Amino acid sequence: MNVIETALPGVLILEPKVFGDARGFFTESWNEARFNATVGSTVRFVQDNHSRSAKGVLRGLHFQRAPHAQGKLVRCVAGAVFDVAVDLRQGSATFGRWVGVELNADNHRQLWIPAGFGHGFLTLSDSADFLYKTTDYYAPQAEGCVRWDDADIGIQWPDVGVAPMLAEKDLKGQALKDLSPL
Repeated sequence: MNVIETALPGVLILEPKVFGDARGFFTESWNEARFNATVGSTVRFVQDNHSRSAKGVLRGLHFQRAPHAQGKLVRCVAGAVFDVAVDLRQGSATFGRWVGVELNADNHRQLWIPAGFGHGFLTLSDSADFLYKTTDYYAPQAEGCVRWDDADIGIQWPDVGVAPMLAEKDLKGQALKDLSPL
C-alpha cells in the first residue's frame, strides 16, 4: 500500500496495491494490522455504510461530537467523487483548513479521516457508490454539520455542470466561526 500524507496531519490517502489482468482485478481493501501500523494506533471500526448518489449530490460537511466522534475510512467503488476533510479541532494549527482528493472506481484510493475532522463529498460522475467504515456508531444526538460553502473554509469544489444538490440538514449547516468546541 502506498500512503500519501496530506496537508492535514493524520488525514491520509491510501493507495492499495491492485493486481489486474484481462479478467479484472484484485485488491485487498482492508487489513487491520497493516492499517493500524500505517496510522500508528489501534483503530476499531464498528459500522460500515454504503451510499449511492447522483451527479451533483453534495453530502456534508458532517461530523459527530464526543463521546461519539467518528474516524472514517472512505472509498468510492463505482463512479467518482471529490472527497473533502476539514480540520474542526479548535486549537489545532490547521483548524479550518481542508484537503480534497478524487476517489473513484479506477484509482481505488481510500481516505482516512480521523475523529475531529468534518467530512463531505461531491459526486462527479452520473452516479457513485461510496463506502465508509466508522470508528463509532451513528448517533443522531451527536451529529453536526458545517456549511459546505463556508467562506472561512473556502473549499474549491469542482464544477460538475449542475448546481449542488443538498439534503435539508446540509443546507442548515452552521458556520465554522459559530462552531462550539468538539
